[in-house]
Amino acid sequence: MSTDTPGIDPLQALRAPRDPACDVFLTGPVFLDIIFTGLDSAPVRGTESWARGMGSSPGGVANMATALARLGLHTSLAAAFGDDHYGEYCWDALEQGEGIDLSMSHTVPGWHSPVTVSMAYEGERTMVSHGHEAPAPTGTPAPTGTPAPTGAAAHAPAHAPAPAPAFPHCPPRARAAVASLAPGRNEPWVATAARNGALIFADVGWDETGRWDLDALPDLAHCEAFLPNAEEAMRYTRTDCPRAAAHALAERVPLAVVTLGAEGAYAVDGRTGAAAAVPAIEVEALDPTGAGDVFVAGFVTGTLADWPLADRLAFAGLTAALSVQEFGGSLSAPGWAEVAAWWQLIRTCDRQDPAALERYAFLDDLLPASARAWPLRRAVPTIGFRQ
Repeated sequence: MSTDTPGIDPLQALRAPRDPACDVFLTGPVFLDIIFTGLDSAPVRGTESWARGMGSSPGGVANMATALARLGLHTSLAAAFGDDHYGEYCWDALEQGEGIDLSMSHTVPGWHSPVTVSMAYEGERTMVSHGHEAPAPTGTPAPTGTPAPTGAAAHAPAHAPAPAPAFPHCPPRARAAVASLAPGRNEPWVATAARNGALIFADVGWDETGRWDLDALPDLAHCEAFLPNAEEAMRYTRTDCPRAAAHALAERVPLAVVTLGAEGAYAVDGRTGAAAAVPAIEVEALDPTGAGDVFVAGFVTGTLADWPLADRLAFAGLTAALSVQEFGGSLSAPGWAEVAAWWQLIRTCDRQDPAALERYAFLDDLLPASARAWPLRRAVPTIGFRQ
């Protein structure tokens, strides 16, 4: 993470003395992610493949927690950590490195940290994971229903198998919370957080049951925003068009956001009927790990800051695009320094589409007048190195 990131608080104009100290609450499994990049092709059985790059970082729910914290939101995470070196590294990286509140997290003696090895090639990645279920904190009620999605990344294959999230009795009072929905699964903390005034933002994983029934997502009733990808949205709504799926979902949640991959994203405000579409930003992707989480974090930031819907989509897409140009999920998440450097660069490039530049003009009111030159290096290459 850049050490000179501008101290931008996107909610500064909205903060009041009685507001909750926590902006966003999350809970879920934290993995140690080890990422190999620069592979020319998928590994082949019986051969040895050499990667041109490697990185490591906290993964799983840590991807989104880091993305939120780097955008200036006060972030609280409830998770289980192993008492091994991997767990210590992840805890320190999140608490000391990113300023994430881990007061609701806990270390499990004798439990080793779950690990994922991710191999990025041809714009995609293949993951191999290992982990055991973490025992719940004493007195914590078990979630009901089917097992939860094991990865926190939105719109991406989940880690599997995975430890169960550490669900608190009573989540902290917060402006927002992010949840991962799964068919037949009810997480009591979601309803509690919503009753306490938190806006619930939810992603969803692939429905392994094949039923694709929105009524099987009980916590959807508590959601402010639902953010599936195009394939998930169309299957859940029985439509053959992502935009039609977004409008159908907007009948169930106040905000429906459908990500369209290389085509950007489309959103519908169910309260007003307003819709917005924003194209994706073309970048050279190094590693797509965690890009979905970063997108959600950007959209949460814009929503809490009360930006127009199209600005929220544009900002979410921008932060996701910046993230795929670096190693890893959490350590690749951009902060305001990266956003400012990109905006300064893009306005000086020749042959820019004026309409495209106008789409991001809202950044002028957020960013400092000067910024460091692009590119900025963010990710620490591996455990044991220091910037």
